[in-house]
Amino acid sequence: MADYDVVLLIEQELTPADAAQVRSLHEGLDDPVTYHVLLPLEDAAARIEASMGSLSAGEMLASPAMSMSDVDLDAVRKDCEERSDRELRHTLESLAAAGATIGSSTVVTDPPIDALAAKVSEVDGREAIILTRPHVVAEFFHLDWTSQARRKIGVPVLHLLEHESFDEQAGGTGEGVTGV
Repeated sequence: MADYDVVLLIEQELTPADAAQVRSLHEGLDDPVTYHVLLPLEDAAARIEASMGSLSAGEMLASPAMSMSDVDLDAVRKDCEERSDRELRHTLESLAAAGATIGSSTVVTDPPIDALAAKVSEVDGREAIILTRPHVVAEFFHLDWTSQARRKIGVPVLHLLEHESFDEQAGGTGEGVTGV
């Protein structure tokens, strides 16, 4: 029997419920299923820009302007790496608790779809599953990871919304958008 390799590209740590849903997709397959997990490293620069952008104009005028030179980029980058490593570890624990066999797992620094395509090719993956939060605008314009992956890799790609059951996703009662 050959392994049925599945590559998971996740945007954030999977909950035990997310892991159980992923595992349930492959129940009943004759071949053993092995999951390979990719988690993109949180972008430290984007995190700093987002936090600076959340300051209101009044706060910026009331205090001296904060510049990027005032920010310890190495400390922020280290924090992002530690957070990503922790999220990946928790995801692997959730998958293992759901009965999944884990192959490889890594925090990736390459563009997520490039890393996904490379991993699918490396392990001769049979399918890819992308788990994200809802991204309405990106999905509408087909700029989301799933649309990009479907154009780039030659295996079936399934997009699941993290923290939503299959029923919520199918029925449109969860946070995901249907009918857009």
